[in-house]
Amino acid sequence: MRLLTIVDEYSRECLDIRVARAIRADDVLASLTDLFVRHEPPDHLRSDNGPEFTAQAVRRWLDRLGVKTLFIEPGSPWENGYCESFNGKLQDELLKREIFFSLAEAKVLVEQWRREYNTIRPHSGCGYRPPAPEAIRPSPWFLNRAAGLPPAQRTETKAVLP
Repeated sequence: MRLLTIVDEYSRECLDIRVARAIRADDVLASLTDLFVRHEPPDHLRSDNGPEFTAQAVRRWLDRLGVKTLFIEPGSPWENGYCESFNGKLQDELLKREIFFSLAEAKVLVEQWRREYNTIRPHSGCGYRPPAPEAIRPSPWFLNRAAGLPPAQRTETKAVLP
Protein backbone atom coordinates (compact mmCIF):
# COMPACT_ATOMS: atom_id res chain seq x y z
CA MET A 1 0.00 0.00 0.00
CA ARG A 2 1.31 3.46 -0.95
CA LEU A 3 0.16 6.83 0.32
CA LEU A 4 0.56 10.20 -1.35
CA THR A 5 0.24 12.88 1.33
CA ILE A 6 -0.22 16.55 0.48
CA VAL A 7 0.22 19.04 3.32
CA ASP A 8 -0.07 22.83 3.25
CA GLU A 9 3.13 24.11 4.87
CA TYR A 10 1.52 27.36 5.96
CA SER A 11 -1.70 26.11 7.60
CA ARG A 12 -0.42 22.56 8.35
CA GLU A 13 -3.68 21.24 6.94
CA CYS A 14 -3.53 17.88 5.20
CA LEU A 15 -5.18 18.62 1.88
CA ASP A 16 -5.24 15.08 0.52
CA ILE A 17 -4.06 11.54 1.13
CA ARG A 18 -4.26 9.25 -1.87
CA VAL A 19 -4.18 5.54 -1.00
CA ALA A 20 -3.29 3.06 -3.73
CA ARG A 21 -1.25 -0.04 -4.48
CA ALA A 22 1.15 2.18 -6.44
CA ILE A 23 1.44 5.95 -6.91
CA ARG A 24 2.25 7.10 -10.42
CA ALA A 25 2.57 10.47 -12.11
CA ASP A 26 -1.09 10.25 -13.21
CA ASP A 27 -2.13 9.89 -9.55
CA VAL A 28 -0.10 12.96 -8.61
CA LEU A 29 -1.69 14.91 -11.45
CA ALA A 30 -5.20 13.80 -10.43
CA SER A 31 -4.66 14.83 -6.79
CA LEU A 32 -3.07 18.16 -7.68
CA THR A 33 -5.75 18.93 -10.26
CA ASP A 34 -8.50 18.41 -7.67
CA LEU A 35 -6.64 20.60 -5.17
CA PHE A 36 -5.85 23.34 -7.67
CA VAL A 37 -9.54 23.51 -8.63
CA ARG A 38 -10.66 23.76 -4.99
CA HIS A 39 -7.82 26.12 -4.03
CA GLU A 40 -5.71 28.17 -6.36
CA PRO A 41 -2.37 26.76 -7.53
CA PRO A 42 0.48 27.56 -5.12
CA ASP A 43 3.61 29.49 -6.04
CA HIS A 44 5.82 26.53 -5.10
CA LEU A 45 5.38 22.80 -4.65
CA ARG A 46 7.93 21.07 -2.41
CA SER A 47 8.42 17.33 -2.82
CA ASP A 48 10.95 14.56 -2.72
CA ASN A 49 12.65 13.28 -5.85
CA GLY A 50 10.37 10.28 -6.35
CA PRO A 51 9.69 9.28 -9.95
CA GLU A 52 6.01 10.23 -9.60
CA PHE A 53 7.05 13.87 -8.95
CA THR A 54 9.99 14.14 -11.33
CA ALA A 55 8.07 12.70 -14.28
CA GLN A 56 8.15 14.93 -17.35
CA ALA A 57 4.33 15.05 -17.52
CA VAL A 58 4.09 16.43 -13.98
CA ARG A 59 6.92 18.93 -14.47
CA ARG A 60 5.48 20.22 -17.77
CA TRP A 61 2.00 20.54 -16.26
CA LEU A 62 3.28 22.47 -13.24
CA ASP A 63 5.39 24.67 -15.50
CA ARG A 64 2.35 25.53 -17.67
CA LEU A 65 0.50 26.58 -14.49
CA GLY A 66 3.44 28.67 -13.28
CA VAL A 67 4.04 26.50 -10.19
CA LYS A 68 7.72 26.28 -9.32
CA THR A 69 9.07 22.99 -8.00
CA LEU A 70 11.27 22.71 -4.93
CA PHE A 71 12.77 19.24 -4.83
CA ILE A 72 14.49 18.30 -1.59
CA GLU A 73 17.99 16.88 -1.76
CA PRO A 74 18.03 13.06 -1.72
CA GLY A 75 18.56 11.80 1.84
CA SER A 76 17.59 15.18 3.36
CA PRO A 77 14.09 14.73 4.82
CA TRP A 78 14.58 17.79 7.09
CA GLU A 79 14.19 19.95 3.98
CA ASN A 80 10.54 18.85 3.91
CA GLY A 81 10.02 19.00 7.66
CA TYR A 82 6.29 19.68 7.81
CA CYS A 83 5.43 16.77 5.55
CA GLU A 84 7.90 14.44 7.27
CA SER A 85 6.44 15.38 10.66
CA PHE A 86 2.94 14.78 9.31
CA ASN A 87 3.95 11.40 7.87
CA GLY A 88 5.41 10.41 11.25
CA LYS A 89 2.16 11.27 13.01
CA LEU A 90 0.15 9.38 10.39
CA GLN A 91 2.43 6.40 10.88
CA ASP A 92 2.29 6.48 14.71
CA GLU A 93 -1.38 7.35 15.15
CA LEU A 94 -2.93 5.21 12.43
CA LEU A 95 -0.78 3.00 10.25
CA LYS A 96 1.08 1.21 13.06
CA ARG A 97 -2.18 0.64 14.96
CA GLU A 98 -4.40 -0.75 12.22
CA ILE A 99 -4.56 -3.89 10.15
CA PHE A 100 -6.12 -3.16 6.79
CA PHE A 101 -7.90 -6.09 5.20
CA SER A 102 -8.54 -4.31 1.91
CA LEU A 103 -7.52 -1.21 0.03
CA ALA A 104 -11.08 0.13 0.36
CA GLU A 105 -10.91 -0.20 4.15
CA ALA A 106 -7.57 1.59 4.20
CA LYS A 107 -9.00 4.47 2.13
CA VAL A 108 -11.93 4.91 4.53
CA LEU A 109 -9.82 4.78 7.70
CA VAL A 110 -7.13 7.07 6.30
CA GLU A 111 -9.74 9.63 5.26
CA GLN A 112 -11.37 9.48 8.71
CA TRP A 113 -7.99 10.08 10.32
CA ARG A 114 -7.22 12.95 7.91
CA ARG A 115 -10.48 14.69 8.79
CA GLU A 116 -9.85 14.26 12.51
CA TYR A 117 -6.29 15.55 12.05
CA ASN A 118 -7.55 18.66 10.29
CA THR A 119 -10.60 19.51 12.37
CA ILE A 120 -10.22 18.07 15.88
CA ARG A 121 -6.64 17.18 16.75
CA PRO A 122 -4.71 20.09 18.33
CA HIS A 123 -1.37 21.06 16.77
CA SER A 124 1.44 22.74 18.69
CA GLY A 125 2.45 24.68 15.57
CA CYS A 126 -1.06 26.16 15.37
CA GLY A 127 -1.30 27.26 19.01
CA TYR A 128 -2.77 23.88 20.01
CA ARG A 129 -5.71 24.30 17.65
CA PRO A 130 -6.57 22.17 14.61
CA PRO A 131 -5.44 23.56 11.24
CA ALA A 132 -9.00 23.77 9.89
CA PRO A 133 -11.09 24.65 12.97
CA GLU A 134 -13.72 26.47 10.91
CA ALA A 135 -14.96 23.05 9.89
CA ILE A 136 -16.09 22.37 13.47
CA ARG A 137 -16.69 25.90 14.77
CA PRO A 138 -20.42 26.65 14.96
CA SER A 139 -21.60 29.76 13.16
CA PRO A 140 -22.71 32.87 15.11
CA TRP A 141 -26.23 32.23 13.77
CA PHE A 142 -26.24 28.77 15.36
CA LEU A 143 -24.88 30.06 18.69
CA ASN A 144 -27.50 32.82 18.84
CA ARG A 145 -30.31 30.40 18.02
CA ALA A 146 -29.00 27.87 20.54
CA ALA A 147 -28.88 30.59 23.22
CA GLY A 148 -32.55 31.37 22.51
CA LEU A 149 -31.90 35.05 21.82
CA PRO A 150 -34.62 36.98 20.00
CA PRO A 151 -33.55 38.37 16.62
CA ALA A 152 -33.05 41.91 17.96
CA GLN A 153 -30.47 40.74 20.54
CA ARG A 154 -28.54 38.38 18.31
CA THR A 155 -24.96 39.33 17.58
CA GLU A 156 -22.87 38.62 14.55
CA THR A 157 -19.58 38.13 16.40
CA LYS A 158 -17.50 35.09 15.69
CA ALA A 159 -17.42 32.37 18.30
CA VAL A 160 -14.07 31.47 19.79
CA LEU A 161 -13.98 27.94 21.05
CA PRO A 162 -11.27 26.65 23.39
